[in-house]
Amino acid sequence: MRSLLCLILFPLCQAATIATVAGTGKAGYDGDGANALKAELNQPFGVTIDPRGDLYFCDTNNHVIRRILRDSKFVETIVGTGEKGYSGDGGPADRAQLNEPYEIRFHPNGDLYWVERMNHVVRRLDHATGKVTTVAGTGKPGFSGDGGPGDQAAMNQPHSIQFDREGQYLFICDIINHRIRRLELTSGTLDTWCGTGEPKDTPDGAQVGRQTPLKGPRALDRGPDGDLWLALREGNAVYRIDMQRGTLHHAAGTGKAGFTGNGGPAKLATISGPKGVAVSPDGKHVYLADTETHSVRAIDLTRTPPTLELVAGDGSRGDGPDSPDPLKCRMARLHGVGIDPQSGDLYIGDSESNKIRIIRGLGPSKP
Repeated sequence: MRSLLCLILFPLCQAATIATVAGTGKAGYDGDGANALKAELNQPFGVTIDPRGDLYFCDTNNHVIRRILRDSKFVETIVGTGEKGYSGDGGPADRAQLNEPYEIRFHPNGDLYWVERMNHVVRRLDHATGKVTTVAGTGKPGFSGDGGPGDQAAMNQPHSIQFDREGQYLFICDIINHRIRRLELTSGTLDTWCGTGEPKDTPDGAQVGRQTPLKGPRALDRGPDGDLWLALREGNAVYRIDMQRGTLHHAAGTGKAGFTGNGGPAKLATISGPKGVAVSPDGKHVYLADTETHSVRAIDLTRTPPTLELVAGDGSRGDGPDSPDPLKCRMARLHGVGIDPQSGDLYIGDSESNKIRIIRGLGPSKP
């Protein structure tokens, strides 16, 4: 019965399974050097896969970035001391103090970038030297510095980052400022790319620019065609940013918070405070951490019009049970979603369950 229902209502999940890959469920900071399933985490948020296939994640309330090795499944701390602070620029990663790292991304050259919400900065780990550097933000909240050096510009609780396809620019969701800022990596110059600073609705088809409002730009990811996908937290909507034309296009969400419309047109569905977005490697599905409904949902771009599908969770807060049925696995205010570019598997930062989960069997990876 389950497989028939899933096939009819939720086609993405018909062959999918879910499992925990890290965390005992107890909040803590323990387990380095051992199997990740025995480790204690404290609100994992952003998750990503490095070029070797290892899983990196922001252990946000432990103020560190950790890694799970693909082969051994062991976990280890890569950046941070475990003590909240803001220090360590110019030195090694294991001596740097962080304050709530939210999201991480790898530049094509191998450097690791991450955003620290409560330090109001973006920092980088140079893969060649092993040194940490702040690339954007002063460490204090505010809004200033457009047109100047990124490390002299003020931001206010930045949440999410993503590169353009060429790796020339880093886009930053400066959420309290209701703007997307853009850092030119060669010159180090930061500017406002989109957003007026006022939390107003974004017109469908609007041009990217300072004249176009954004309501809580929370999460960004890039599709294989180079377009960016933007989740608006307060706006309860998702937009596709056409990078060739420089326009924003409404893709999902009515703007009202809710948990309706699964299986129907994505634009007519309600979502609630999305805080993570990940595009499948083939570009056919856009996965959302629909945080306040404790679920993973997906925009299915293979359908006309695109539909919004329920992938995991049932809309209620909980912790599992794990495998096999993702629709019966409850979660607790998940914040991060990330795709394995080879397998197409989806990793979830199940934040308030203090676990990282994986959904396997969602479909093909690269076309």
